[in-house]
Amino acid sequence: MSVPVQSLRLADEREAEDLSAFLARLIHYDRAAAVRLQAGGGALAVFGRPPSFEVLAIRTARLAEPVHLDVTVSAGELLESLGGAEFAVPAAVTGPPWAGVLPPRGGWRELPGLPDVATMRGALAAAVAEFRGRDEALPAERRTRAERDRIGREIWSRTVAGTGLPLRAVHAAQSLGFLRPGVPVELLSTGAWLRLRTPFGSVAVRTGGIGGLPLTPTGPLGGRHTG
Repeated sequence: MSVPVQSLRLADEREAEDLSAFLARLIHYDRAAAVRLQAGGGALAVFGRPPSFEVLAIRTARLAEPVHLDVTVSAGELLESLGGAEFAVPAAVTGPPWAGVLPPRGGWRELPGLPDVATMRGALAAAVAEFRGRDEALPAERRTRAERDRIGREIWSRTVAGTGLPLRAVHAAQSLGFLRPGVPVELLSTGAWLRLRTPFGSVAVRTGGIGGLPLTPTGPLGGRHTG
């Protein structure tokens, strides 16, 4: 009989600090956020979905020893448990629909055409400025949540330099601390999925299905997951 994993030990304190920062950012957008944990071999992958961006965010951490784990837990409880490199795994929760809709592990290939970080951050700044300008220009009778949401969807659904990656994925990567000045970035693809990867984490997105994500369950993590 399989024995549930009660605790995990990360490779060092820095891994715990980085994972805590990621969880805190997720909770900023959703205080009731859940995360799916998958551990395979010497790596832990933590998946979350900040609702403002409609993307999957992925943060990985090195483990001190190989463990196999696949469970969905409260992001807040996990953050509270993370007092150091070794921490207790919170009790499992009923996962939201996205928790069963993770990107495939294999088959990723790099796509050309992704701009550098400075260019993407400039595009984000321009998009924010455009949103504010269009919002301020709305007559009083049209300054509603629905109209603002419509403008936001139009702006953040635009693709980056013709790559097919929606601007909201880049916005999420910056807001979650993944898109930092001078870091290398990659655009990867498998099937209908696109993934923006940096050394600090990844953002994955695809079109179709509910909220931009298909309802296709995935199995447990196998092998090393690199952000």
